[in-house]
Amino acid sequence: MTRVLVVDDHDFFRTCMVDLVASTADLRAVGECRDGTEVLDAVRVLRPDVVLMDVRMRTRTGLEAAADLRRAGDGARVILLSSDPVHRHRRAAEREGVAGYLMKDADASRVLEAIRRVASGGTAWPEERLAG
Repeated sequence: MTRVLVVDDHDFFRTCMVDLVASTADLRAVGECRDGTEVLDAVRVLRPDVVLMDVRMRTRTGLEAAADLRRAGDGARVILLSSDPVHRHRRAAEREGVAGYLMKDADASRVLEAIRRVASGGTAWPEERLAG
């Protein structure tokens, strides 16, 4: 069972992602955070395999939280979610060891496949063709 932490400052979107993950037999939403400031502590306590996280949040961004996780070496793999079609955060995400980057308007099947792929050691970038 793949354990997923969902991080987004928009309650509705975060709840939808938690519900999507919970709708599967092989994934489990182990928690959720409203901001990047909560991520490091949540990962230490909840031990997710994958952190599904918004790039832009009010207090601490997903990129900053990803950097914190990389430095802490907690082992959770990160997929960033963005509404920016230009992918302007791509290089920074790669530098911080992020394993995937998806658009927020991605199909549910693409999000789920990305989580599975990243959990198994792969990557999920916009140009990669994922099953689903």
